[in-house]
Amino acid sequence: MSSAQGGQAPLGPARHALSPKKLLLTKWTATQPVRKEKHFLVVRVLLPAEPGAPVQEVEIQAVHSGRTEVLPWRALTDPAAWRRGWV
Repeated sequence: MSSAQGGQAPLGPARHALSPKKLLLTKWTATQPVRKEKHFLVVRVLLPAEPGAPVQEVEIQAVHSGRTEVLPWRALTDPAAWRRGWV
């Protein structure tokens, strides 16, 4: 029996690729919480001023406090700082 049998896709980097266009309303867990803020939600994808330019930033909101913060969307790809989903 192969490990990919049963309709499951093999695990690998392509499965975890992020696209800035699909980040809206995704859930994230900070690996090192500050002020009890551990769980976050992407509430806005900030569009660039120049049409056609790539998305650079997102706005995240802490579930615990409601505080928002803008950060480069690529920061979410750092496994030392963020995990996808609420863990």
